[in-house]
Formats: sequence, structure tokens, C-alpha cells
Amino acid sequence: MSRASETAYAKIRSFILSDEALPGMQLTEERLAEIAGVSRTPVRDAVRRLENEMLLVRSASKRLSIANWSDNEIDEMFTLRAMLEAHAAERAAKRMDPETLKKLQSINGALTEAVTRQPPDIGSFLSANRQFHDLILQRAQSPRLSKLLPALVEQPVVRRTANQYSEDELMQSAKDHDELISAFTAKDQNWAGAVMTSHIRRAFHTFSVAAGIPSED
Repeated sequence: MSRASETAYAKIRSFILSDEALPGMQLTEERLAEIAGVSRTPVRDAVRRLENEMLLVRSASKRLSIANWSDNEIDEMFTLRAMLEAHAAERAAKRMDPETLKKLQSINGALTEAVTRQPPDIGSFLSANRQFHDLILQRAQSPRLSKLLPALVEQPVVRRTANQYSEDELMQSAKDHDELISAFTAKDQNWAGAVMTSHIRRAFHTFSVAAGIPSED
């Protein structure tokens, strides 16, 4: 992919994940070119990539819009994310080193500070949360997971979930991270995997209650 296409991809993706973008919002190549500040040719390359990530979708009439997932798709998204992130946590526990543990502690310190502000700083929470999970994925040392997980983790539904959290739920997320760090310190794969699974499932139930999604759990 050319530099212009990479630029278009990064800027359009950032727009989709921003508060400006809404599920189902229609977009044209002209509008995306304006957002990215490039010509329409690199925009087409970026759009194909974003369609593969299921961030953009085309209707039967070929109109492009931001993905608006069904209840079943969101349920499946969280289920797959829980499975993959638990596996990443288990792999990371086996490969954990002191330097990475210090980084995780520092990141979660910033996350905790963000959620204890009045009002909580959701933007800083999301940034620290992403760094925390990215570092676990990095330590898992699995190229396959590195390709599969981002498409599930960084979708707009994650931002919408965070915006639904109460202050207690934001603090619980920080506590989950603390327990993950304890599991990593002990190099306990089963513990790390179990904590990560409950962490993601808790996020799903927070989102599903706010969105009115029926739960089978």
C-alpha cells in the first residue's frame, strides 16, 4: 500500500472511531477524500481495507456507510474477542518479563487516574486501555493474533461501551487490569485467561444493557 493510501487509511479509520461518526452514516469517496486530504485513488485502497475490517459496509446499491451491527453481530464480536484476548493473555503470561510488567503497571496507573477524575476522562481511559491491551498482545508474540484481534478490539462499539460505563464500572476495569498484572507476575496462564474472559464479558453486559440487547447468559 502506498504512503498516500496508508495516510488515507489512518485518517478515515480515526474518523470512523471518533465521536463524529455514527453507525449507519453514509459516506462518499469525495467526503472521504476530504477527510483524508488525499485524492480518490488512495481512498479506494483504504476503503477496501476498512471493508475487510468490517468498519465500512456497502449496500446492495453500492452505497458506502459506517457499519451498524445487529445484536447478534455484537454478541458474536464480544464472544470472539473474549476467546482471542484470553488466548493472548495466556500466551503473554508465559512470556512476561519485568520490563513489560512495569509498563503495564504504569499504563494502568494512568488509566486509574483518568477514571478517578470528576468527571471521568473517557478519552484518556480509552487511550490507556488500548495501550494496555496492545502491550499484552505484543507480549503474546503471535503474528496471527496480531492480525485477528485489532479488527475486533478497535471498532466503534468499544468507544460506545466505555461511554456507557458508570464510575464503579470504570474502576472495575482498572481493578481487572490490576488482577491481570498479578496473574502475569505469577506467570499463571489459567488465571490470566480467566480474568481476561470475565473482563471482556463484563464489558459486553454493560453494552448490552445500555443497548437493550437480550442476553442469553
